Amino acid sequence: MSAPRSVVVFDYGFGNVRSAERALARVGAEVEITRDFDRAMNADGLLVPGVGAFAACMTGLREARGDWIVDRRLAGGRPVMGICVGMQILFARGIEHGIETEGLDEWPGAVEPLQADVVPHMGWNTVEAPAGSELFAGLDADARFYFVHSYAVHDWSLPTHNPTMTAPKVTWSTHGKPFVAAVENGALWATQFHPEKSGDAGAQLLTNWIGTL
Repeated sequence: MSAPRSVVVFDYGFGNVRSAERALARVGAEVEITRDFDRAMNADGLLVPGVGAFAACMTGLREARGDWIVDRRLAGGRPVMGICVGMQILFARGIEHGIETEGLDEWPGAVEPLQADVVPHMGWNTVEAPAGSELFAGLDADARFYFVHSYAVHDWSLPTHNPTMTAPKVTWSTHGKPFVAAVENGALWATQFHPEKSGDAGAQLLTNWIGTL
């Protein structure tokens, strides 16, 4: 029997770290909540949560050297997963109240206000996962996930110049207008919804991620 995979939930002051810890432990991971640099670098998986404002999350992440940790882990092919605003900050920029904030720029694109009659988007919704998704493996097409957000990425564009590289798998959901609900891109995965609050479907998704570590 293989040893449990070690996961650090990165504690930079913005995220439901306890609920993420419980959800990961429930699916068999060995979980630690910390902002310790070496532990975050050396864990099998790094989970970056996020709640609140894009700009505040970026400030907190930079102060904890999380931006450097994410970059270095990905440069070495070490898995990273972002959740909610922890996904949003992976994009090039966030726009809130007309103010633009630089993100981690792992993916191009802007996080902008949801284009819907009712904001925030709060509650359960389905997603449209692409064929071959590892993240959503074993889940029915009508599986529902829990969202709480007022901002999202509505346009995805990531040119792949090297034909030997695998194109990212992008999952969509709709609230008013379609938006990016999840991305699988090599060692970097992320979800706009909260898998740790999504019951059995969320547990299956986290199990799928742990299985890749």
